[in-house]
Amino acid sequence: MNINIGIDVSKDRLDVAVRPTGECFSVTNDDDGCAELRKRIAKLKKPERIVLEPTGGYEMRVVRMLASAKLPVVVVNARQIRQFAQATGRLAKTDRIDADVLAHFGEAIQPEVRPIADEAHRNLEALVVRRRQLVEMRAGEQKRKQQTAASAVHASIDAVIEVLSKQIDDIDSDIDGVIRSTPAWKAADDRNQSVPGVGRVLSSSLTALLPELGTLSRKGIASLAGLAPMNRDSGRTEGKRTTWGGRAPVRAVLYMAALSATRFNPAIRALHTRLLDKGKPPMVALVACMRKLLTILNAMARDAVVWKPELAAAKG
Repeated sequence: MNINIGIDVSKDRLDVAVRPTGECFSVTNDDDGCAELRKRIAKLKKPERIVLEPTGGYEMRVVRMLASAKLPVVVVNARQIRQFAQATGRLAKTDRIDADVLAHFGEAIQPEVRPIADEAHRNLEALVVRRRQLVEMRAGEQKRKQQTAASAVHASIDAVIEVLSKQIDDIDSDIDGVIRSTPAWKAADDRNQSVPGVGRVLSSSLTALLPELGTLSRKGIASLAGLAPMNRDSGRTEGKRTTWGGRAPVRAVLYMAALSATRFNPAIRALHTRLLDKGKPPMVALVACMRKLLTILNAMARDAVVWKPELAAAKG
């Protein structure tokens, strides 16, 4: 009997469902509750998967506990779970129902179990995410200044922008220090930044947010970043290919890097020009450049090599 466990996480409680036995129980979302959860799981036949979805960080304590116990924990995209619940007719929503939906998802879909990030990786990810938040806040203030006619508030806005810029500079230094102090990350950073058009922001974002780089096929890594073209065909109708899903923060920094690469990277520039000459819309051409840049970086990480122009033909 294959055991799959779903855990619905809230701030104060963990609701647990076990399939196919139908067992359900709850524990507190604290150290004592996690210890009790571990004991109860130990009484079961070793589960195939323990499935959770992200809940704003409230899941991290139990995820770390399960990973340290070498149990097969999987954190899945919340959108996938909602779509799965709708597809299986589970329209009602309670914590216990959600836990059973998670267990059912593990049983039916069998999501891949991947290693959970260690403390150093979580810290780097937190720094990269915080930098993005600060950049977004600064952009918001800059936009307010442009849209505000009253000069009386400009000094206040400028002061906030100055503080945010200082914060961004400080966090850039922190990110650089963390990466340069870890030999594997330093090697990856040097390798990534050897590619014309790739700078510090994209390199650190890939290390923090796309640790699978170099371990997947070109299609797999493109899909993970939400850059794989999806068919929309029905009968005789052939719809436009679209890209969606995946890791939006990775896609955002790839967008900026691809813009730079269309100017400074001969291979990406040639691809961009060729697609535009064929009449492709500018955004379609740029997305293709983003995908190409990512597959080049993926092949470099796989083979542990720095940039060479011939890597533009990489099929990895």
